[in-house]
Amino acid sequence: MFAYLSVDLINYIIYYVCNGSKVPLEGGDFNITMVSKDIFHALSEPNRRYILEILASQEQLTATDIYDRFNISPPAISQHLKILREANLVRMEKKAQQRIYQLNPDAIIELEEWANHITQLWTQRFDALDKVLEDEMKKNMEGKADQYDEPE
Repeated sequence: MFAYLSVDLINYIIYYVCNGSKVPLEGGDFNITMVSKDIFHALSEPNRRYILEILASQEQLTATDIYDRFNISPPAISQHLKILREANLVRMEKKAQQRIYQLNPDAIIELEEWANHITQLWTQRFDALDKVLEDEMKKNMEGKADQYDEPE
């Protein structure tokens, strides 16, 4: 059985997203608001992904430390950091004149949970497809065996 996104289903999901609720889905509730389009937009740019990798390997870094690792202008890095903050992927703390950045582990965990959920859905689909293909192969093999068993 195949599922299609209908207008009603899309409206249903949007309703739950706008209200910040968990979306009741087959196999358990799933909080669809946990992964916003802002996160995917933030992750779509290689420099921002690299910033996240740097922050994942370091506990926290100042904006200057982050700027020093790139060959692009500090204002460009500043814009990337702003996008990462707005997507809630990084946290920023002001200490005197410094801005200290660190990875937001909650956002990364939510992204990982979403990816695991999608992987699980696709695994279920592939398992169902494997079963159908195995059944078809058995039918074909039985048909060939019957063909050779018939007396002439």
